Amino acid sequence: MDSVSELTTERLSVYLRCLTFLESLNEKTVSSHELARRFHLNSAQIRKDLAHFGEFGIRGVGYDVSRLRQHLVTTLGIDHVRNVVIAGAGNLGIALSNYKGFNSGGFSIVALLDSDTRKLDRKLKSGIPVLPANSLASVVAENAVEIGIIAVPASEAQAVYESMVDAGICAILNFAPVQLSRREGVKLRSVDLRINLESLSFFLKHAADEGCDELGTGETREE
Repeated sequence: MDSVSELTTERLSVYLRCLTFLESLNEKTVSSHELARRFHLNSAQIRKDLAHFGEFGIRGVGYDVSRLRQHLVTTLGIDHVRNVVIAGAGNLGIALSNYKGFNSGGFSIVALLDSDTRKLDRKLKSGIPVLPANSLASVVAENAVEIGIIAVPASEAQAVYESMVDAGICAILNFAPVQLSRREGVKLRSVDLRINLESLSFFLKHAADEGCDELGTGETREE
């Protein structure tokens, strides 16, 4: 798996969504070319990505939609539920807890944690409880939590990260707008909306100078 990049795993998630849609239409097989055409992907990249995990297609027939979908579910590790805890019960934390993608399809948010006593001892509309921040270790242990989400202010993010790691969480998704000092053996992914906005601003600035057609608007990320 050392040869499998993060870009590849991200694309596997895209392929899974496409196959799930095709399965809902009762489609039985699909070729890499048809998959690429229908979902605006790259057929050569599809074949290259899937080759990391074995041979799935049949020449002249294509991929078995249900079989390949199930294989991707297993490969991505979402063939069983992974419990998640969110640190931060502010607007962002609550919004994330209400997002179906974070509480379905292999993931279950077991609690939100916060240090503000005014937010504690209640349940959200989804039924997820808001618990004291200092109960993190017990929540992780009692619920076999595997993934932590940081949705606190930047000034608190590093301390929350350290607490999650100390509690035994080895996979963390950070929404705080700050670069965190990482611990060995812990997978950290950061989502900084500001960086994405600045990237779009960069595009707009240069599009105004050079024209959108010259920059290109439909590029795909390939290795």
